[in-house]
Amino acid sequence: MADHYDTLETRDPAEREAALFARLPEILQQAAKAPAYAERLKDIDLAGITSREALAALPVLRKSELPALQKAALPFGGFVAGASGSFGRLFTSPGPIFEPEATTSDPWRSARGLFAAGFRRGDVVLNTFSYHLTPGGFIMDSGARALGCAVIPAGPGNTEQQLELIEAYRPAAYCGTPDFLKILLDGAATAGRDLSSIRRALVSGAAFPKSLQEEFSAKGIEAYQAYATADLGFIAYETPAREGLVVNEDIIVEIVRPGTGDPVPEGEVGEIVVTTLDPHRPFIRLALGDLTAAMAAQSPCGRTNMRIKGWMGRADQATKIKGMFVRPEQIAEIGRRHPELGRLRLVVTREGETDVMTLAAETAAPSEDLVAAIGATLQGVTKLKGSVSLVPPGHLPNDGRVIADERQYN
Repeated sequence: MADHYDTLETRDPAEREAALFARLPEILQQAAKAPAYAERLKDIDLAGITSREALAALPVLRKSELPALQKAALPFGGFVAGASGSFGRLFTSPGPIFEPEATTSDPWRSARGLFAAGFRRGDVVLNTFSYHLTPGGFIMDSGARALGCAVIPAGPGNTEQQLELIEAYRPAAYCGTPDFLKILLDGAATAGRDLSSIRRALVSGAAFPKSLQEEFSAKGIEAYQAYATADLGFIAYETPAREGLVVNEDIIVEIVRPGTGDPVPEGEVGEIVVTTLDPHRPFIRLALGDLTAAMAAQSPCGRTNMRIKGWMGRADQATKIKGMFVRPEQIAEIGRRHPELGRLRLVVTREGETDVMTLAAETAAPSEDLVAAIGATLQGVTKLKGSVSLVPPGHLPNDGRVIADERQYN
């Protein structure tokens, strides 16, 4: 059995990087044919965006902004040049966010992740992601069929009927949330049904703790996880090495400081930003609101692309304090005005019936003057008074949280 989907996965990293950024200027030119991207990218030499440093200078598009942007310019907010009828399928996901599907055989780039999870030509796949309006079911379906698998479009729910389908079609593989796979296994055990045909699984959309992975493995099912979204499809996927998630081919992933578009050093927790190289429906620096960190070195499985630690929480930590919202980008602005500082974290608590905020700031050179200067910046940026606590470098946890709401209400 082949270990890798194709030779792209084992390329020299420098070769991959060169190939991605050689294609990027053309993708940017295609994106700029859409009115919203044309406005965002105006006065920029798109032909010169040939490195990560140059890409990092482009504006970030936040996924959280898409519902309002699309509502103002239905259906795609002006970020798609092609007509709706030029796509294969049209979806909506919570927000609402409207998403088109390309007409290619594997439009969501999921076949590679399914292959890494052990899916092979001729397998029967039980797909329990929803096929109703959202792209989830089709993301897995298209990738499995591109591999040459037969797909049972089961969708979620209807446990009894699914147990019948499994006994009839004997699927070798499962796609869906880990929670629903457990429901099926528990239901089969109670009803005396045979699910022994399922030997591998690709799960997503919910937490997949090691305890559940081990429970599946004990029942003969090797389950791997994928990080995917309804707008981008497969971003990264787990491999048999079980060491982080390998970033998919044909996309560029950046990890940035929450609330900004500024890349963080390797290993630092930050927000995931993705650029896709699809000329029909490109995304340029889409910030997903999810936190992760890049991992050092290459995967033991032989794939040479960047690895991430997987989902590590949400970057959107906006918190209302004394009736006013304080956002991560405001904390990032404080850091820009005081470059001598390291990590920052705004801690929100209650004293009596009053909100209290304290900005913890890492510095190697604490002083009363610095406390006063940071306090003035904190008030100027947030329009709220707060205290400042200077701490040694490395004191604050590397978890991507820049606002910690620790208020307790009785």
